Amino acid sequence: MEIKNATFVVSNSDYRKCPDTRLPEYAFIGRSNVGKSSLINMLTNNKSLAKTSVKPGKTQLINHFLINKAWYLVDLPGYGYARTSKASRMEWQAMINDYILNRETLANLFVLIDSRIPPQKIDIEFINYMGAHGVPLIIIFTKTDKQKQSETAATVNNMKRVLSETWEELPEMILTSSVTRTGRNKLLDRIDEINQLLANDPQRNNKL
Repeated sequence: MEIKNATFVVSNSDYRKCPDTRLPEYAFIGRSNVGKSSLINMLTNNKSLAKTSVKPGKTQLINHFLINKAWYLVDLPGYGYARTSKASRMEWQAMINDYILNRETLANLFVLIDSRIPPQKIDIEFINYMGAHGVPLIIIFTKTDKQKQSETAATVNNMKRVLSETWEELPEMILTSSVTRTGRNKLLDRIDEINQLLANDPQRNNKL
């Protein structure tokens, strides 16, 4: 897939106020400071599309970007640590859950994991929660350029081992780097494949 244009559309805190065009949506989420904004900018070839910051918790709303006038890339707030109040974090979590569990046009959720860090409890709990609710998801390992391939492989294998305790069939996993652009084509091709499947699914089309 070639991204010809990417346009910011809207930010809000209520999934019911998201765009009503019925186009498929691909949401990106992960712990704060996992490299989500950098990955989005790399995917879209736009260094300033998503806001990046050294401070965790920069994204605080549901952000919709229209890609090729055909589908939405959705930037969700990070879960976990952020320099804000506990009440605000709880509001973010409720907003995230409402969007993911109730948004009919959500085609896939990409869960970002820092490839340099062993599986974290908060990541495992989030992935398992999404799996229990039948949310289609793909795990994206970020920042693979910052360590040896063997170290990244160890992180991936650890994740598979932990998830195998609760998953009958493990989620798909893709290795990426915003610096070297590793995984970009694979990730975009996967979105393209899902778009084609949705276009050829009469039940999906009738529902939308």
